[in-house]
This record gives sequence, C-alpha cells and structure tokens, in this order.
Amino acid sequence: MPLAPGAGAGYAGGMSPLSDADLRQRLAFAHRIAVDTGRRLVGLRDSGRWAEPKLLGDIGDQAADAYLQGSLRAAYPEDGILSEETVDAPERLQRRCTWIVDPLDGTKEYSSGRHDWAVHVGLAVDGAPVLGVVALPAIGRCLSARRGGAATLSVDGERNGSAAGSWPERLAAVAAPPRPRLVVSRSHTPTWVERLGQGLGGVDVVPCGSVGFKVAMLLFGRADVYVHDQGLKEWDTCAPEVVANAAGFVVRRLDGSVQVYNRPDPRNGQIVVARPELSAPVLAQVAALGMR
Repeated sequence: MPLAPGAGAGYAGGMSPLSDADLRQRLAFAHRIAVDTGRRLVGLRDSGRWAEPKLLGDIGDQAADAYLQGSLRAAYPEDGILSEETVDAPERLQRRCTWIVDPLDGTKEYSSGRHDWAVHVGLAVDGAPVLGVVALPAIGRCLSARRGGAATLSVDGERNGSAAGSWPERLAAVAAPPRPRLVVSRSHTPTWVERLGQGLGGVDVVPCGSVGFKVAMLLFGRADVYVHDQGLKEWDTCAPEVVANAAGFVVRRLDGSVQVYNRPDPRNGQIVVARPELSAPVLAQVAALGMR
C-alpha cells in the first residue's frame, strides 16, 4: 500500500528504502547532472543569442528542466519528480522516493547577468529531505550533501576564472561575528527585517538572490542567519536544507518545526537557517514578532 507523504517509515525513524550505498550513488549522480545543467545555462547566457532578459530567463528555465527531467527519468524511472518548471504530476505522492528540483533558482538574477543564482537537485524519502545538491554555476562552485554525511564544496575548473576566484574553495569554519549577518532578498527587504534585527541586538544585512545562494552564503562564512516568511515552494528549500543541515546549521520552519516534503501542496512558504548558537534566539524573536 502506498505511503502517505511524510508518513513513511524512513521519516518516522524506521527503515529507509535506500541504503547508505544507494544514497552515495544517487548523490554522485545528482552532483553530475546539477553541474552539467549549470554549464548548459552558462553557455546559453554567454552565447548572447537572447538579449531580452525575459526571453533568456524562459529559455534557461525550460532548457534546464528538460535536461534534469530527462536525466532523472532515464536513471530512476520508478521515482517521483517535483519540478518548478513542469505541471505537477499527482503520482509522485505514491512514491517513497521523489526528486525535488529547481532547474534555475533565481531566474531574474540569471537573466540580468548576475552571479547569485543556482541549480537545485534534492531528494526526499517518505517526506524527509535526504540528499541535496546546490550548484552555483556562475562562480564555479557546487555544494553537496546526503543524510548522515558531511557537506562538501567542489570547484568547477571550467568556471574558475577571475570572478569565480574570489569565492572560497572550502567551507568556512569561522567564529560568528559580534553582529549576526542576516541574508535577505536582493529585490526587496520585508518590514520585519528591521524589527528582527533590533530584537537580536543589531544585525548586518547581506542582500542576494536565490534561496540556494543565500544558504551558500552561510556555508561560505559570509552570513549567519537566513529567515524567509512566505512564498517559498519545496523546490526552493529541499536541496539547500540538506546541505545546510549537513554543514551543522539548524533548519526549521518559523514555528520551530521541521519541513516535510513531497506534500500534495508544494507551497511550504517559510524557512529559518541559522548557526546553532543563533537558532534559539532567532526563533524566539520570530515568535515575539508574531511571524509564525
């Protein structure tokens, strides 16, 4: 009998359908297709063929989705797929293993020539996020992790030019600064950001695009907290959550609960990612502001 999303044995702490060896193999595969997708996106943009940003963004979204979905369906035909760029297929709810992908996270940043966009490839088993890859093609970096393993940062030699050279080649292991650095959306700053900062005794704001890139800023040691209160979907958060958890960060919803994936409605809305020592005060301040 099919398992209800989020109610499977793997999520409840029982036996997962995937062994550690399976996860390792799937992670290597996910890393390869995420990096390949990123290279294709960079090539499309560098070609200069599509000068109008909206058209470039649309072409990038569809090209990336076609490559990812073709790769996933060829390699794992029994798994479900949830993608931002494809009409949802309800049969994914009957699959214990579902790939959750955002082929181009940060389309506006991509189409305007910026670097802060990403490719997300995540995997949920019985509702729990177990594998994640966040490729950052414009800077030649890729974050990868699986449940029970450490987060890793790889460098794409093909993209390690002058722009990419200013970014780290290993994950940061630095002490938190006196003032927490709060990463926020580049395009708009919600009104609650100032109040949250005041409640934490003052913060420095770090704006950038893409959920995946925001989480990467924490792992690079360039930010300490990420709070988002509305509008997110599962494909925005699945892969970034896995790499953040594996790197030692705390990932929660605004009420402190954990995210559950492969739900009938993929709108999960919110996320908090924070250094362990900051997670309790951040969640307490979120509650005090009534953001739950």
